[in-house]
Amino acid sequence: MVKVIRQGVYYSEGKLIKESQAFKTDEKKRAAQKNTIAYSVLQTHNSGDETQYRLKFDAIASHDITYVGIVQTAKASGIEHFPVPYTLTNCHNSLCAVGGTINEDDHVFGLSAAKKYGGDYVPAHLAVIHQYMRECAAKCGAMILGSDSHTRYGALGTMAIGEGGPELVKQLLKQTYDIKPPEVIAVYLKGKLRKGVGPQDVALALIRAVFPSGFVKNKILEFIGPGIAALSMDYRNGIDVMTTETTCLSSIWETDGKTEEYFRDHNRAEAYKRLAPAEPAYYDGAVTIDLSKVEPMIALPFHPSNAYSIREFLERSEELLKEVEEKGRAILGTDAFCLTNKIKDGKVYVDQGVIAGCAGGSYENIAESAEILRGKSIGTGAFTLNVYPSSQPVYKCLTENGYTGLLMETGATLKTAFCGPCFGAGDTPATGALSIRHTTRNFENREGSKPAQGQLSAVALMDARSIAATAANGGVLTSALDYEYNKRVKKYRFDGKIYENRVYRGAGKPQKDQALVYGPNIADWPEQIPLGKNLLMKVVSVLKDPVTTTDELIPSGETSSYRSNPYKLSEFALSRKDPEYVGRAKSVREEELARRETGVLPQRVIQELGGFEVGKDTVYGSVVVSNKPGDGSAREQAASCQRVLGGVANLCKEYATKRYFSNLVNWGMLPFTCEKPDFKTGDYIYVADIAEGIKSGETRFIAQVFSKGTRRDVVLELAPFTADEKEILLAGCLINYNKKKI
Repeated sequence: MVKVIRQGVYYSEGKLIKESQAFKTDEKKRAAQKNTIAYSVLQTHNSGDETQYRLKFDAIASHDITYVGIVQTAKASGIEHFPVPYTLTNCHNSLCAVGGTINEDDHVFGLSAAKKYGGDYVPAHLAVIHQYMRECAAKCGAMILGSDSHTRYGALGTMAIGEGGPELVKQLLKQTYDIKPPEVIAVYLKGKLRKGVGPQDVALALIRAVFPSGFVKNKILEFIGPGIAALSMDYRNGIDVMTTETTCLSSIWETDGKTEEYFRDHNRAEAYKRLAPAEPAYYDGAVTIDLSKVEPMIALPFHPSNAYSIREFLERSEELLKEVEEKGRAILGTDAFCLTNKIKDGKVYVDQGVIAGCAGGSYENIAESAEILRGKSIGTGAFTLNVYPSSQPVYKCLTENGYTGLLMETGATLKTAFCGPCFGAGDTPATGALSIRHTTRNFENREGSKPAQGQLSAVALMDARSIAATAANGGVLTSALDYEYNKRVKKYRFDGKIYENRVYRGAGKPQKDQALVYGPNIADWPEQIPLGKNLLMKVVSVLKDPVTTTDELIPSGETSSYRSNPYKLSEFALSRKDPEYVGRAKSVREEELARRETGVLPQRVIQELGGFEVGKDTVYGSVVVSNKPGDGSAREQAASCQRVLGGVANLCKEYATKRYFSNLVNWGMLPFTCEKPDFKTGDYIYVADIAEGIKSGETRFIAQVFSKGTRRDVVLELAPFTADEKEILLAGCLINYNKKKI
C-alpha cells in the first residue's frame, strides 16, 4: 500500500529510479535537483542564494484567533498598509461567546484593520480559512503563507506554508521568510481508489508510514505519478491538507485538466498553469502509494499516526483499545477512563460522528456521505452526527442538489462553516465518549475535554464515507468499503455571488483615516527586554512526554476567547500538563522585575546559587524543559505565553517542527537543545557571554547547572542563526527588532 524509499531517486518517463541504480554523475544530479516543481516555485520567490532562501509570498491569510495579534505586532512595528494581499477570515471564534468574553469584538477589530491597512475580510460562518483560500486565492506556481498549520494548497499548484504569526508580520513589513533549501520528497501515486475509500484514508496511510521516523520532517512533499489523474480535486485537497500531520514543511502537486477545470468553475481560469517536473528530476527520497490497495483507515487516539485499517482494528479492537485506554488513564491520572466498554457482542460502538472543516467539509465528502445514508436513520440513541460544510457555496450546492435534506432526514445535524470541532470549541464529546471525525487532528484533549476536572473523551480520525456507514449502522463502527451505495454524486456548482455580496475586498485599498476598533479584551503585547550579556534560567517545568504538542503548551478551545489578550491567555499556559507552571513562572518574573529595580538578584536566589556571582548585565528568566516540543498547530501563543510569563528559553532534545522553533526565535526565546536534558524543576542554568556568543555565531555553550547545592557543567547547543535571527534574539523579540530598525 505505502512504501518508503530512504535514498535519493530520479523520476523520468513516469518511473522512479533509485539513485544507487541510476549511475548519474554529481553534475547531472545537481542539474536534476533543479527539475522538481518545488525548486521552480521556490526560486521564483527567492531573493537569497542557493544556500539560504529568502522568500516573499504572493499572499497571506489568518483567522480570528491569530489576526489580532499579527495586526497588533505589525502596528507596533510601524506598518502603514498591507503590502501583500492579506485575507482575514473568521472561522475559529465564530461562536462569539466562548470562555467568558465576546469574540465579536475581535471580528469588528479585524474588519477595521482590513479597511485601515487594505485587506480582505471574510465574515464568520461564511467559510473556513482554507476552503476560502482554495476557492479565491490559490494559483498555480504561487506561494501563500498562513497563520494556521494546515495552510496547504499544493493540490492547486500553490506551495503553502503554515507558520506562527510573527512570520506573517515579517511579510507585512516587507521582510523575508528565511530557510535553508529544503529537501524534496516524491510522493508517487499509482492505481485507483476503490469505492468507499476516501481522501482521509490515503492521508492516514501516508502519515502512519512517515511520521514515526520523522522521514519528511521540514521537507517538501511533491505529488507525482499516474494515480493523480484518477483523483478528483476534492480528493486531492483532502489528502493535501493532511500532509501537515507528517510534519513536512509544505506540499506541491502536478496539475492537469482537472485542476484547470477547478479554477474555471471558480471563475478564476487565469489562475491555472501546467505544473510538472522536468526530466529527469531528482528527489531526496520517495514514498509510493498504490491507491488500489488503500483501505478505509482509522487513526486511534491520541495522534493521526496511530493509524490502522478499519479491518485490522476490528480484528484487534480489544487489544488496541486497551492500549489507548492505558494512555488515557495516564493523562487523566486515574483508572476511570475506559474504551474497551465500547465493544459489545464483538462490535465496536461509537458515540459521535463529525464531518467538518478544511479536511472533511468538502462537497464530495458530504454528498457521498448523504448517498450512503440515503433512506437510513442514525437512530434515537446516544449516537449523533454533525456535519459542517466548509463554505456557504458548498452548503448552497449541497442544498440545491438535495443532499442537506437527505442528511437532515436521517437525523444528522448540519451546521455552518466552523473549525471548532477541529480544536475543541464545538461538539466536545461526553466524558468517556468515543468520537469518530473527518477532521484534521485527534491529539489528547484537543477535542475539548478537561482532565483536571475529571473529564476525558477520545477522538478517532476516519474518512467521511466510513463515518456515514457507521452512522447508517446505528453507531456500530463500519468500513465504507463493505457498504453498498451509489457513489456517483451530482456535479458541484460554485456560486461566487455569496462572496461578492458579503466579503469585504479591500486588498490594495488602505483607508489610512480608518480607526482600529478595539474591544475591552484586546490588549497590546507587553514590553520585552533585550537579551543581556549573561543568562540565568530557572527550570519551572519539566515535561516527560516523548512529544509535546502546541495544544499542551497552550490549550485550544477554551482559550480561544483570550487569544487577543496576552496576559489572560498566558494564565492557561501548560494548564493541561503542568498546572503549577504558571505560578512558578510568575514567581521568576517577579524576581526579575525586582532585580531590574535593585540591580541584584533576590537573596533567596543568591543562596540557592551558593553565592555564585552571575556577573553584571545578566538577564534572569524561566525555562521549560521537554523532549520534543512543538508538534501540531502553528499558533505563536505556544511560545509567546511563555515569554509573557518571563520565559527566556526552551530546552529540549529536538524541536518537533520548524514553525515552533521560529515562534521561539521571533519571541526572543533561545531554542536550546541538549543531548540529555536531565534537569529538575527548580534547577538553575547559567550561560555566560551568551549575547557575544550569538553575535559571533557560536552554536555550543558550556553552561553551569545549580541543583540543590550541587554544581555541574552541561553542553547546550543552538542551531546556526541567520543574521536577522541573531538580531531578533539580541533585541528580545521581533517587535523590538523592528522598532530598532525604525
